[in-house]
Amino acid sequence: MNLLFSITENYTKQLRTTLFSIRANNPQDAFDVYLILDGHLSKQVDGLSDFCRSLNMKLHLIQIPEKLFAKAPKTKRYPKTIYYRLIAQNFLPDSLDRILYLDCDLICLNPFGAFYHLDFENKLYAAASHFENIKISSTFNKIRLGNYDSDNYFNSGVLLMNLKMLRQKININDIYAYIEKNSLQLLLPDQDVLNALYGNQIKSVADTYYNYDTRYFSAYKLLNDGLTDLDWIMKHTVFLHFCGPYKPWNKSYNRKFAALYKHYEWVANRDSLDKNETDQGLKPSVDKKQPL
Repeated sequence: MNLLFSITENYTKQLRTTLFSIRANNPQDAFDVYLILDGHLSKQVDGLSDFCRSLNMKLHLIQIPEKLFAKAPKTKRYPKTIYYRLIAQNFLPDSLDRILYLDCDLICLNPFGAFYHLDFENKLYAAASHFENIKISSTFNKIRLGNYDSDNYFNSGVLLMNLKMLRQKININDIYAYIEKNSLQLLLPDQDVLNALYGNQIKSVADTYYNYDTRYFSAYKLLNDGLTDLDWIMKHTVFLHFCGPYKPWNKSYNRKFAALYKHYEWVANRDSLDKNETDQGLKPSVDKKQPL
């Protein structure tokens, strides 16, 4: 299976955590990891090749010309790299017919081979909506983005891409033109562009399985008559997505699923975390030879 990520250099720890969770819960599958980078390669990023090799994954680095999306709306929370998933098909090998884009603020809890190989039914993408049961938000986004043919507002953090059709139908100039015309209206920049231009060409999948928004644990349970409790999530949910400004790698994070994320983060990054403790004069609290 082909996986796609787009990060800045300070997100390598998060990427390692996501990749480790994928390997831990898909032990028999083969993975090629395509990483789109912003800026110059550093030793920190180069170390990802060894990490992927330790997971029996193959890493491919992709450099995007710096001029792309230079004038698109950007913030500290939404850097230029968020737009790269929209044009990744132009830089990936022609031999690839599909790839799964993933944000790095999520972890994998279960196998996803069936999802990866689903029938696109002539759609460009497959993705989940976090607002499909809230019609007011759906109507608001249709008006705001001007796409009245789309039934949902889709989250771009888990995006299965039909590369063959994307190469045929997506023109980067259309994306540039939409951003230039609507830049002041873009709240979640790349996601807004995706929904505005291609929302009616996205196959909908269930967010409780493939893009579970951790902020809405109580709401999910209410909408599903209590079915989606913690036991259900651990058994059925594939991708647990820590959406929003509060992230589980921050020490102050104490929300739902914090301990679960910290577990994967610790195992995936224990070497660097041990080094940080040593550099600070602290003895690592876990013997790395001791099985977890």
